[in-house]
Amino acid sequence: MTSELTPQEAARGALRAGLPLEDDRLDGVARTADHIHSVISMLRELDFGETPPASSFRAAQENADATV
Repeated sequence: MTSELTPQEAARGALRAGLPLEDDRLDGVARTADHIHSVISMLRELDFGETPPASSFRAAQENADATV
């Protein structure tokens, strides 16, 4: 994972996005952004191999009367 987002960096990013933050929220926002970044980083490392994309899945109603 890259370096952690500081509260000041979170404030600058939020302000650029038009979402000014109160000082008491900066720590939580920075920690949440770091967590999201770490989850996305782990997802990018997954090897899905031959797994088809979700758009190829066709949901169909199952036959409730089927026997096993």
